[in-house]
Amino acid sequence: MRLMPLFLAATMLASPLAAQQAQPPAGVQTRQVGTATLQNVPEIPDDVRAAVQRYQNSRSAEFQDWLPDGTMLITTRFGSTAQLHQVAAAGATRRQLTYYDSPVAGATALPGADRRFILTRDTDGDEWFQLAVKGLTGPEALLTEPGTRNGSLVLSKDGSLAVWARATKGAAGYTILAADPNQPGARRELYKAEGAVAPADLSEDKSKLVFQRSISNRESQLFLLDLASGQATRIAPKAPTARYEDPRFLPGGKSLIAISDRDSDVRRLVEIDLATGAERVLAPGLKWDVESYDLSGDGRILAYAVNEDGFSRVVVQDRVTRRALPQPELPKGVVTALKFAPDDRRIAVGLTSATSAGDVWSFDAVAGGPIARWTFSELGDLDPAALAEPELIRFKSFDGLSVPAFVYRPKNVAAGTRTPVIIDIHGGPEAQTRPIWNYGAQYFADVLGATVILPNVRGSDGYGKRYLNLDNAEKREDSVKDIGALLDWIRAQPSLDAGKVAVYGQSYGGYMSLAVMTHYSERLVGGVERYGISDFRTFLERTEAYRRDNRRAEYGDERDPAMAKVFARIAPMANLPRITKPMLVMQGAQDPRVPQFESDQVVAKLRGQGVDTWYVLFSDEGHGFQKKENNDLRREVETVFLRKLFNGQAPQ
Repeated sequence: MRLMPLFLAATMLASPLAAQQAQPPAGVQTRQVGTATLQNVPEIPDDVRAAVQRYQNSRSAEFQDWLPDGTMLITTRFGSTAQLHQVAAAGATRRQLTYYDSPVAGATALPGADRRFILTRDTDGDEWFQLAVKGLTGPEALLTEPGTRNGSLVLSKDGSLAVWARATKGAAGYTILAADPNQPGARRELYKAEGAVAPADLSEDKSKLVFQRSISNRESQLFLLDLASGQATRIAPKAPTARYEDPRFLPGGKSLIAISDRDSDVRRLVEIDLATGAERVLAPGLKWDVESYDLSGDGRILAYAVNEDGFSRVVVQDRVTRRALPQPELPKGVVTALKFAPDDRRIAVGLTSATSAGDVWSFDAVAGGPIARWTFSELGDLDPAALAEPELIRFKSFDGLSVPAFVYRPKNVAAGTRTPVIIDIHGGPEAQTRPIWNYGAQYFADVLGATVILPNVRGSDGYGKRYLNLDNAEKREDSVKDIGALLDWIRAQPSLDAGKVAVYGQSYGGYMSLAVMTHYSERLVGGVERYGISDFRTFLERTEAYRRDNRRAEYGDERDPAMAKVFARIAPMANLPRITKPMLVMQGAQDPRVPQFESDQVVAKLRGQGVDTWYVLFSDEGHGFQKKENNDLRREVETVFLRKLFNGQAPQ
């Protein structure tokens, strides 16, 4: 009954001219394809279009919530974008409920017999999310105000009270609002905060709200809000700095359950006494992060997922006695959802893997027995048996640090062939590459015959608090040096062609792509970057106020003279003269996280240096391309560009 905390869904405003690119200079070939403006991009060959469609037609099913009658809400794509569907039973047909041009980001069921829900959606990826009440039929009723950003929705158990956080343009503060979903226009303010806050859970009597305040992606604080007085009290104010996730009231209302890394390198399930702030670990001895959990309605049965080196393991136990209950036998992969049904027996599990686009299962936590598969998502024309299974490897970096990476090797190359390499670096930076359905890696391995390496450089999540903090502020370029060490590892592999290596990344990975190109251009054939940071100072100056402090905590504060000197030294824009190989840059004009300005300035400067630079700008996309036709074009352009790099000439 909750959505992702608002401050965790990254947000930044685009530049004032985000919807319009500056007139390209003379000599730049420009054409329009749908909503995309392409510069210096050649025509797409028919064989590339056909190859792309084989992979782009896969689709997944993502669990959103159980409806009160025991049916499911899922999102899946039939057409251009992911929309909301109802599934009545395991294996039943998906019934489409929404038909928006932009994707539905999530849905939370309302208790009651009328099977209504609150959905979350934005427009063209602008991330100014709106909440709307809707039923299985009929129109929606907006709960929120257009032009604001809303999230972190929680509901009372009887469904009569909805609470969420709202941010507005140009303001650093957040407001916690409340409304009765039956009267969506009657909003009231509960609390105003200077920083980023996210409601987490309501007490059973609806008198108190627990909420989080995000200081950074490494630190958060818990507060208890009295709804009658509006007074907020911090929980455990003298406790050491820690990160908390998903705090909820336990039965009786005197304690919370949460995920916390307090006094630990990994995130653990803990019980927090509200009076004293004392923590008790509920699943001691774990050496990896607890990534998600859920409780039965009476708080007795606990199910949680552990991220073990990228793979998920689900555990079910009695919360009080810690006795193990029947365990689900799930396919190997990554858990995307974990939620008890209204009957407090069945648990829905969303799961994806390297050879499965993503589906939903359920199992009986009381009686055990086989799992039931609710959805059967398609891989298009692909044969799962012919897909690559990623290999988990580790390489030593410049300072001896062991860095993990997943490697996708092509199956269709002759023995003894040295393959080209694509280094695909994740965003975040506090993210983690995991063995999920990655049709891009599968596609490049098959169609280009390339080995795709996805490293989790220092600063990645999933490997403990110490590892997460190794790239902060002035240590930023240590993660770039990790890629230098990976290039050394590639050179030592007899099956890899060290003379044909390209770097690839999006968002923070786009910054990494640019930074790696400035440091190791002579060892690369070129790079692809999508909506990446090209200068931390201009990036932070243009990011929306409500997200700026969170990003400063990660990257450093551009207002600090010492940090400003670091930014001036490490910014890709300051080091672009070192890039001598071709670059492909892509951007969404509506991007609220990394403004279009970041891409425009790097393209202009590279071209001024005489570097072959391709640029693709989508007018109806934001941070990440979510519409199928745009993703198809994106993959086609990437294919032509990378094939040119690896072959040394443009395709005929």
